[in-house]
Amino acid sequence: MVWKSKSPPQIEAKSSIFSQLLPLVILLVIVAGGAFVGYQIYLSVNKIRDTAEQRMAKKNVVFTKDGLKVGVKHVEQESYVDATQNWVVKAWNYGSSAPPAVKRK
Repeated sequence: MVWKSKSPPQIEAKSSIFSQLLPLVILLVIVAGGAFVGYQIYLSVNKIRDTAEQRMAKKNVVFTKDGLKVGVKHVEQESYVDATQNWVVKAWNYGSSAPPAVKRK
């Protein structure tokens, strides 16, 4: 066929390196963003935990591996005994049948 139209040869477009690496770059950006957000959450949780421990330590509450330990406020033995003896003396005085002696000057 002599009158056959001659069309220019079709050129196949080869994909460039950029178009091949673009999905990988997008994936790495998304993973890096997720890692950043996760790290910030981790830092926030640790900070909250540390402040909670400090507040609880002020109230004599300590977290250990065995569990929660609650400390008792220090009460001096002498003041405890004095308060107890004072209560007993008052009860004794109020319980006696005789009125207390009046001191005369």
